[in-house]
Amino acid sequence: MSKIFKFVLALCIACFSFFVFASSYSSVAAQVRAVHARHILVDTEEEIQAIQKRLDNGITFEYLAQKYSKCPSGANGGDLGFFKRGQMVKEFEDAAFSMQPGEISQPVKTQFGWHLIKVIETR
Repeated sequence: MSKIFKFVLALCIACFSFFVFASSYSSVAAQVRAVHARHILVDTEEEIQAIQKRLDNGITFEYLAQKYSKCPSGANGGDLGFFKRGQMVKEFEDAAFSMQPGEISQPVKTQFGWHLIKVIETR
């Protein structure tokens, strides 16, 4: 066999191996993913928008959760710990699972009220 043929064959095998690894890794990661998040829960859209402005002005999410959230988690800065799909209402879950660590959501309306969500980490 020529050197060029051997090189091309080796390159094809390497590319295929990487593709198989990447495909299996991403599907496994999506199946077992969990989110660690904080949230702030209030009754009205006006309240959540006012809190969002305070966040934009540099006040910490944790402080605002302690001060304004009507959820018992507010006492802990809104910390909900880790949760998997199926543990939260759909609107909340859809928002949280679409975010990256460090991101804060736009206001999310659920049956419980209006939320801001901050994703801490994912796994």
